[in-house]
Amino acid sequence: MEKGKRYLVFLIGLFVNAFSISLITKANLGTSPISSVPYTLSLYFPYTLGQFTIAFSVLLILLQILLLREKFEKIQLLQIPVSVLFGYFIDMTMQMLFFLDPQTYPGQIISLLIGCVVLGFGVYLEVLANVVMLPGEGFVKAVCIAFHRDFGKTKVCFDATMCVSAVAISLILFHRLEGVREGTVLSALLVGTFAGFFQRKLSFVPSLLFSDEIQSQQPIPVDQAGLVVTIAREYGSGGHEIGERLARRLGIRFYDKELIEMAAKETGFSVDFVEKNEQSLRNPLRRELLSQFYVYSKEDMPPEDKLFLAEWKVISEIAAQGNCVIVGRCADAILQDRPNTIRLFIHAPENFRRIHAMQQYGLTAEQAEQQVRTVSEERARHYKRYTGGIWGSAARYHVAIDSSVYGIDGCVDLLYEAVKAAQNRSSDLF
Repeated sequence: MEKGKRYLVFLIGLFVNAFSISLITKANLGTSPISSVPYTLSLYFPYTLGQFTIAFSVLLILLQILLLREKFEKIQLLQIPVSVLFGYFIDMTMQMLFFLDPQTYPGQIISLLIGCVVLGFGVYLEVLANVVMLPGEGFVKAVCIAFHRDFGKTKVCFDATMCVSAVAISLILFHRLEGVREGTVLSALLVGTFAGFFQRKLSFVPSLLFSDEIQSQQPIPVDQAGLVVTIAREYGSGGHEIGERLARRLGIRFYDKELIEMAAKETGFSVDFVEKNEQSLRNPLRRELLSQFYVYSKEDMPPEDKLFLAEWKVISEIAAQGNCVIVGRCADAILQDRPNTIRLFIHAPENFRRIHAMQQYGLTAEQAEQQVRTVSEERARHYKRYTGGIWGSAARYHVAIDSSVYGIDGCVDLLYEAVKAAQNRSSDLF
């Protein structure tokens, strides 16, 4: 029953994909990257876009088999009938849209954008079904497995290769550019974004449609009795020292840098990669552009997302044991619904943080100024991206304290008294 529903969703997605490719193609501004080679060939030879799509898809399937050999999953042979059906759907929808021929550039852009939105929804349905990949994405996945490459970056290279190949074919056959235009580039940039939008906004759909999705969501058991203190901190405010001393004073475990090694073990990433990419969101525009290409695969996700989920798991497991202090890593948001959890925020004026960073980390004045300015900004962006909240907002914490006013020791004293007072109150408060 579950597989039947999944294949039905996949078939609907397949038709939606074909319809949207026809919409994009009818805009006369090029077509999607994966269809650019078949489309360019169809403009010269007496075969349809759908027929060339079938032939090209079969070629990609054969390449998958050559790359993976014994690792090629037999179920992926379903890509062959899927390709035939997809090609048929493309030709059928091209005929259905016989009337569509926008004559003005604004009309072409509108047709293109509508096609990209619809294709994004079709990609969402295809990934939601999770039964078989289309040959294009299947080939990208095969390359990733065979050469141990990242899916998103490989997908970008694949789309770029398709566009360059279509341009080369066009110049050879027509001696001018045909079949590849600005619409090809726009669809490459927009479709994944729209698919990601549907994925986020319709996140409730999988559990509604498929019961096996519900069964796979195993919650981590939580010990609600033990005390957990989370500490968010501005760079250079002394949050690490305060947390370490507070944990020692309370006689409970302390986690900060240890979380890096735990997350590295969970993800398989190097410790160096985790240290550089956790709690930060560098080049957000570049990251957003790249992350959209991961929506084509249910199994793959951007490394930063994988890292955050690993830290979420690690922090949840640590909190389940109770009695600890956890520094950073959005722990306050991850554990916001956990009873007996006290959320603290350590801040200080920029000048104090700059001097403290120089003393604590041996930085020059210029290095400290740069770190103070950028690290906290990156933490705020990271927090916003993964929790939706505003990092440092007083409403998100039980206590926010200025370390420049009280000093490190004074903060430890005050926070120790605050935690002990909280423990004496009803646990319903936390």
